[in-house]
Amino acid sequence: MCDDLTAKDAEKYLRGKEITRRDFNKQGAGVALAMLLPAVANALDVVEQDVLVETPDGMADCYFVHPAEGSHAAVIVWPDIVGIRPAFRAMGKRLAESGYSVLVVNPYYRTAKGAVVPEGKTFRDPGIRDLLMPHARSLSPETCVTDGRAFVKYLDQQSVVDTSRKIGTTGYCMTGSYTMRLAAAIPDRIGAGGSFHGGGLATDEEDSPHLLVPQMKAGFLIAIAENDHERYPEEQGRLREAYQTAGLSAEIEVYEGTQHGWCPPDSAVHNEAQAERAWSRLLALLERELAPQAPKSSKGFNG
Repeated sequence: MCDDLTAKDAEKYLRGKEITRRDFNKQGAGVALAMLLPAVANALDVVEQDVLVETPDGMADCYFVHPAEGSHAAVIVWPDIVGIRPAFRAMGKRLAESGYSVLVVNPYYRTAKGAVVPEGKTFRDPGIRDLLMPHARSLSPETCVTDGRAFVKYLDQQSVVDTSRKIGTTGYCMTGSYTMRLAAAIPDRIGAGGSFHGGGLATDEEDSPHLLVPQMKAGFLIAIAENDHERYPEEQGRLREAYQTAGLSAEIEVYEGTQHGWCPPDSAVHNEAQAERAWSRLLALLERELAPQAPKSSKGFNG
């Protein structure tokens, strides 16, 4: 979870790397850092657009990117606590270049349009956490589901989305749990979920996401930060047991040497090698779980 302890872990990590906060901010300013993502092999040409998606609570500003030709399986990308920004737009575009119609959402549309955090700043900079908390508090397990249903409805209305294939969803940090809640709420449409350094996936609370696993039909990838695992060592076992009991495919792994927040390229604790490994596992998950369904066989009429 993004809190004071993970912030202290990050500072310790950066000191070990001999990187100061000022150095990181200078290095990470602007879109340049997001563009450091490795190129996609045989990348498809894509079309990008900013769109508004109607939800029960208003109009959500989102980034929609998809291959220029054909219809494809859709993926909903929930950003981390810092919200929608160039890094996540770049990640969405990269996924589209691999053959998916991708909707990167602004979870904070109720309280802000577009990026909330100033360019070049991270969650660990002074004042940023206080800036984000009012926006984060506007969200809940209920808004996750109502928003998610609206995003699925929007995608299913797009000609560039192959509605014969299920939808994937990815979440980072606080939105890692969103992938699980949405998979449980819309099991017939959500076929794959990827949680990356997600927080609160298997807690003692009555509404813990892992208790929803029996309601899912999706395959999952759950990539856990090493320092998150050290703080919540019981979470991995609870998740494994839940998916095994439900008979669902789930790849659950602690990624060695990673800090909470290691996946986005603009994160102060970005771990490129492990982020790329997690990305490759995500692509494998989507390819497997969102594959076109084989047509049902039928016997011809012989009159």
